Amino acid sequence: PRQTSRTTNSSSLDPPNIGTVSERSSTAIAAMADRYSFSLTTFSPSGKLVQIEYALNAVNQGITALGIKATNGIVLATEKKSSSPLADQSSVDKISNITPNIGTVYSGMGPDYRVLVDRARKVSHTGYKRIYNEYPPTRILVQDVARVMQEATQSAGVRPYGVSMLVAGWDEGIEPEDDVEALVEGETEKKPSKKTGGIHKGGPMLYQVDPTGSYFPWKATAIGKSATKAKTFLEKRYSEELELEDAIHIALLTLKDNIEGEMNGDSIEIGIVGPPADHLLGIEGVEGATGPRFRKLTPQEIEDYLTSL
Repeated sequence: PRQTSRTTNSSSLDPPNIGTVSERSSTAIAAMADRYSFSLTTFSPSGKLVQIEYALNAVNQGITALGIKATNGIVLATEKKSSSPLADQSSVDKISNITPNIGTVYSGMGPDYRVLVDRARKVSHTGYKRIYNEYPPTRILVQDVARVMQEATQSAGVRPYGVSMLVAGWDEGIEPEDDVEALVEGETEKKPSKKTGGIHKGGPMLYQVDPTGSYFPWKATAIGKSATKAKTFLEKRYSEELELEDAIHIALLTLKDNIEGEMNGDSIEIGIVGPPADHLLGIEGVEGATGPRFRKLTPQEIEDYLTSL
């Protein structure tokens, strides 16, 4: 019998187009990166916790805030930017007080900031003060906030806080303990003291706390989307002998160089740590009572400083 020849389409036998080796490798790396980006407690091959990187990105997209430490105080400054011109500007607060002598400003996610401020106030007013009958030093308070933020980087079911904070406060100094005992009659040399007290330096203190749980002191710094540019400006203007009034002017000049739009008492928010504000006590005649060292400048005070620039 006559057999009919059948032609085979060679293209149907070709392997599917799966790309070059480099393309397949890039796809595999991208898939691996996606896998680590959803895990909070797993390090990526590059040694990073990707979710923390995302939290830092949220900070870097936030409104610029800065802090400057002077010889007699600290300035915290930021821009008050509302999402709509119809919003009530008086309800927008980016600078908050924690204790009468400690205040803070943030860049990043506002709701996360409020949670941390509430936590810091609770620790200060109902925890530390109840035990020691005084408010915590700035460093102790910062350590507690940093611990809360660090725990969120290694716990299941939570995410890192998408906010960085600048915490400014005034601490009362403690006299250093003598490291030797006084001479006793008949002795020719002093003996080492058995006292174990340390030295707590007083005065203005400025700290930064990040989503990683890291905290560190600063003389002057900035956070937010224009942080790099603002830090460069501060490096040129800052000096160790800076007074509080000069620091306020430098803070306003830094904001003016880094924000868009008009600057006025309603668009700028400033908090200062300085001499006790006795006029804010509310109760007069209490022996030994002093006013809070931290307070926010009124819109009119900010307008006066802007006029003198």
